[in-house]
Amino acid sequence: MKPLAKQIPLDLGHRPAQGREDFLIAPSNQDAVAWIDRWPEWPAPVLVIYGPPASGKSHLAAVWGARAGAVAIETAVLAEMDADQLSENGRHLMIDNVDLWFGDTSAETTLFHLYNIMREEQRSLLLTMNSAPTYIEFAVPDLASRLRAAPAAAIQSPDDTLLAALLVKLFSDRQLQIGQDVLNYLLPRMERSFSAAYELVREADCLALAEKKPISVSLVRRVLLARQELTGAGDLFANH
Repeated sequence: MKPLAKQIPLDLGHRPAQGREDFLIAPSNQDAVAWIDRWPEWPAPVLVIYGPPASGKSHLAAVWGARAGAVAIETAVLAEMDADQLSENGRHLMIDNVDLWFGDTSAETTLFHLYNIMREEQRSLLLTMNSAPTYIEFAVPDLASRLRAAPAAAIQSPDDTLLAALLVKLFSDRQLQIGQDVLNYLLPRMERSFSAAYELVREADCLALAEKKPISVSLVRRVLLARQELTGAGDLFANH
């Protein structure tokens, strides 16, 4: 198969739309959205939002952060600072992809003490992770019991409606317009996940920029074929 790009395009980057009005609400995420809208009437100091990579957890956390005036904490600092230091960053806090540090006793101990500070001072902490706390192995039993008892909202895999809206948004974030014919072609053929949608759009943008062509069925077909070749998937297009 011929290489996709005839030249290496300059990656000038783009800024995704991250506002409340830009979050795409669908049955797969409406429970998580309802919990965000319920704040500050949360029944516990911590809310957990979990779901697959690129499912919108970070976007929804940013929406809550803007509403609550919350400060985002990098996960790495759980192993570098103590809970008192972390709590001084802001009244309300959020930590994205916090499960990256589960299993690390020091980081979990810090998070446990931070939980207690939030509870005692009636503050709020939003955590995002890939799996529900029920299915995670913790190093600190006290943290496990706290997070497994905390409110948790799942973001599920996208249905056709959400996937179509997501593709339109992702292309629009890159100042690219797509027609209904492109959507009709992609939806029954692409991998049905958020991360696959992000990668597909990125690769289509790269190819369109390299060849100075618009996003078309022909172009996205080549992207899907290239992805199929890389992953060693079966004959994705046999029935199409």
